[in-house]
Amino acid sequence: MTEIVCLTSYPPRACGIATYSKDLDRVLTDKFGDTFKLNIRPLETSSSTHKYSESIDGVLNTDSPLDFLQTAYNINSNPLISLVMVQHEFGLFSQNEKYFYEFLEYLDKPVVITFHTVLPNPTRELKQNVATISSHCAEIIVMTHNSARILTNDYGVPPNKITVIPHGTHLIAYDDKRALKSKYDLEDRTVLSTFGLLGPGKSIETTLKALPKIVEERPDVIFLIIGRTHPNVVKENGEVYRNLLKKKIDELGLQNHVRFIDEFVPLNHLLEYLQLTDIYLFTSKDPNQAVSGTFAYALSCGCPIISTPIPHALEVLKNGAGKLFDFENSSQLQQAIIDLLDNEEERFKMSLNGLHTSVATAWENAAIAHAKVFEKALNGSMELKYGKPPINLKHLKNMTTNVGVIQFSLINQPDIESGYTLDDNARALIALCQHYEITGDTSDLKYIKTYFNFIFCCFRHDCKFLNYVNKEYQFTEQNDMVNLEDACGRALWALGYFLSMSGQFPEEFAKLTDKAKFVFEHSAKAMETFQSPRAMAFIIKGLYFYNRFEERDCLNAAVVEFADRLVLKYRDESDENWHWFESYLTYGNSVLPQAMLMAYSLTLKPEYRKIAKASFDFLLSKIFIDGKISVISNKNWHQKGDNFDCQYKGGQQPIDVAYTILALRYFHKVFPLGGYYSLMETAFDWFMGKNALDVIVYNPCTGGCYDGLELENVNLNQGAESTISYLLSRLAFENIDE
Repeated sequence: MTEIVCLTSYPPRACGIATYSKDLDRVLTDKFGDTFKLNIRPLETSSSTHKYSESIDGVLNTDSPLDFLQTAYNINSNPLISLVMVQHEFGLFSQNEKYFYEFLEYLDKPVVITFHTVLPNPTRELKQNVATISSHCAEIIVMTHNSARILTNDYGVPPNKITVIPHGTHLIAYDDKRALKSKYDLEDRTVLSTFGLLGPGKSIETTLKALPKIVEERPDVIFLIIGRTHPNVVKENGEVYRNLLKKKIDELGLQNHVRFIDEFVPLNHLLEYLQLTDIYLFTSKDPNQAVSGTFAYALSCGCPIISTPIPHALEVLKNGAGKLFDFENSSQLQQAIIDLLDNEEERFKMSLNGLHTSVATAWENAAIAHAKVFEKALNGSMELKYGKPPINLKHLKNMTTNVGVIQFSLINQPDIESGYTLDDNARALIALCQHYEITGDTSDLKYIKTYFNFIFCCFRHDCKFLNYVNKEYQFTEQNDMVNLEDACGRALWALGYFLSMSGQFPEEFAKLTDKAKFVFEHSAKAMETFQSPRAMAFIIKGLYFYNRFEERDCLNAAVVEFADRLVLKYRDESDENWHWFESYLTYGNSVLPQAMLMAYSLTLKPEYRKIAKASFDFLLSKIFIDGKISVISNKNWHQKGDNFDCQYKGGQQPIDVAYTILALRYFHKVFPLGGYYSLMETAFDWFMGKNALDVIVYNPCTGGCYDGLELENVNLNQGAESTISYLLSRLAFENIDE
């Protein structure tokens, strides 16, 4: 495995770059730990040393010319090290710039540098220093487009050498704000907050001056100042700045409206403080501050933001995630806070806009962007392998009531107003059965019963199923307006799978098994007239799994009946250039060839095998493009005879990726040397960020999956269909050789 050396400040050193590097280290290891190893080399000085974890092999003392030379020699002589990454801030090398430049010159490995500060209108000396650094780097990373423009316009750095990767934000499972306020003794308070290492540059006094009028109108307001004083400030001036703030609070009579949280707050507590915040305030008075990690944290927690116009804020808030006010202008800040507190709807819109922005800049997406920069710096010699997260049922279980799994969510919160569907509960039954089959986790049994009972309750006197159920557990009028053949087919697939593994359930499931057998056999008979290709495919899948439970000639005859209908559709539509069952490619395409191959496995009819392989290979040729899967978009159905349009138009759904992965797994089982497993891995990487937008679709924090790729962003909601689709895809890789 190749190694990437990262020179940076690092915890326990308390500074923004150290925190940034720790987060980046974590996500790069999680996502690409099978591709490369990140080797952290903390930057130290002779007067400031820290004790690091055992994973840190060594440090670089920036006060020592010998340390620079020794580190460069070690890097050059180690054949496993392919790349060097430097997190750069001029303050880290302020006393030893010459040594650092010599170090860069001596290295014979490619260097990627991240500039955390890019100052406009540079002096001749500063411009020359940046030019020197740039000349020794293969790639340069900055965090805002403004910084990229300054590097090009003011420093003459070639644009093709610069990549903008926004400061990472944290994905979180959003908690109830009232509960969090209660936890931190803030019940019935309207919370303003700011956080970060405290120092005069934060200009906290700007907020304090604005507070008296705000408190007069909203007596419930409290302002949280979260964070320790910056170590450099303490070293030079002690707690002078914090004491000045306390004196100001006393003068203004704000003792009951300001609270200091004077500690380096653990990340989980910090994210909770930000989630309970009603408005986040960023009052930095440095117009050249390119980026703020504290700002990024607040954005990821859905905080409406009021900020001074630093470059980071100008870029991030342009989509309506917050408001701007002039540097050190307390009266403007005061009015902005009062106006926003009086407008709950505007705060909600700001929060939602901020969440859209922060998901795109999530640390997981920052990791992908960094890995692509590494690929470029190494001229494509490194092949990225996306890691697979542990299986996580948290969000699915959170979406499940004692009735079934709720259809939609608002972000990650179940939306009971959306009701329930047979479709989702059928898929959920399959997913939980698979999970129980793999893990033997008895806590799954409760959910298996719930999903099965939902399906059973949807079974009607005509031996078919209804699909839509509202929050009052009543069937809705939508059942009369929609063709339910596909939903019925999915139910049969789920029941077949449930029965196929019934021997693994405890004895208490015997009655459920009898019910399932009764419903399956009667509904299979009732569906004999179905004409929907996908419904017929789901039915064949159900019959295939039922065959494991109890081999029945009459049901195998049903397989032939449905498979022959699909054969006729294929013969009618296919030609030399079109190997498909319909005159178009729409949604859920992969279930058709998979069903044909399952029909072959049950009957050994060669024509089924031939059509299955021809149709699936034809489909795969349309959806695997440039090493990625790009499923047929609901914005761009593909018609027979049209030139295939590869241009991305949004509208890609997790369900289509999942169906493709399930089909690939089955084709790999029948054709183990057919290359299908490799495509299966590539398809799964769609969830991990190897897609048209290069963003993750799975949320590892909640265990949920976003509802799809839009034209420019992901749909933030994590509904049942998407989440179960991800789980079915992830579970498909367990026991792959069985």
